[in-house]
Amino acid sequence: MLNRRFLLSQRPQGLPTEEHVTYTEEPVKALKDGEILIKNDFISLDPAIRGWMDDVPSYLPPIALGDPVRATTIGKVVDSKNSEFKAGDLVLGLNGWEDYSVSTGFVGPNKMGVIEDTFGLPLEYFLSVLGPTGLTAYFGVEDILRPKKDQALVVSAAAGAVGSIVGQIAKIKGAKTIGLAGSEEKCQRLTSRFGFDSAINYHTNNLDAAIKEATPNGVDLYFDNVGGDILDTLLLNMNDFGRIAMCGMISQYNATEPVPGPYNMWQVVVKSLTLQGFLIRDYADRFGEAFESLAHWLNDGLIKHEDHVVVGLEKTLDSFALLFNGGNQGKLTIKVRQD
Repeated sequence: MLNRRFLLSQRPQGLPTEEHVTYTEEPVKALKDGEILIKNDFISLDPAIRGWMDDVPSYLPPIALGDPVRATTIGKVVDSKNSEFKAGDLVLGLNGWEDYSVSTGFVGPNKMGVIEDTFGLPLEYFLSVLGPTGLTAYFGVEDILRPKKDQALVVSAAAGAVGSIVGQIAKIKGAKTIGLAGSEEKCQRLTSRFGFDSAINYHTNNLDAAIKEATPNGVDLYFDNVGGDILDTLLLNMNDFGRIAMCGMISQYNATEPVPGPYNMWQVVVKSLTLQGFLIRDYADRFGEAFESLAHWLNDGLIKHEDHVVVGLEKTLDSFALLFNGGNQGKLTIKVRQD
């Protein structure tokens, strides 16, 4: 069996290209004791992958040069020399941009999970609304922001896979939701499809003035996906004892020079703010709780989501750029093959 793979050949400066990520085809290696062979069906494309390409400290070790680009995948076990997995198991876990992945069932602190029941839902849902995307939104809102009725909650990158679900969960909890996005079309979707109370195009508006207009009583809660200047502006508009959930900093992932820190961090002290970063792996023992809530809201029509599925492994590298130029519409996923 030939394995199509994208290998990290150089550390990128800025957006990764074919110079940094090399496409190869090579035979699938024979399994050793304790290993399983997974035929990947879907590959999740997430901004965090860009950080894993750099040789810098993070919550996972950097991708080694010569290794496949790391990503969360859903696939089927086709051969096993590991007593915990059997051929035919449908598994979700960290693997790579490739047709076939060899795994021991663990990558760093992350254990491969077996999907016991798809509940008749498309598999790609388990990489989006019922997977890491939905889990990130759920724990960021439920555990960190904890919105109360009529509190003003702002979400950056609100039209993205995580941000759109954050806003909808916050609405279920009774919050007033304000989404930030980079186009009029995305702002329209935030209010018409995802139920945000208002949306702000940060490319065409003075962000500080627009936030003040949308939240005349100030911002109570902020879910941050981007960092940078937007975080700086929100710090000036937060109410005393406000809470900020730090999910990502996509504005900095492709920076080629050191990025200045937020200029307005003194507001954290002045306003007694709480800034908390988080990873969903910290909530592994509560995944069942989150899945049950998300599935319930999904079935009741309280949560809508969008999956942007690109067919063809060969399109993975080009599709990855969509995350950084705003070209994706919803959770970006690769369907490895047409069959």
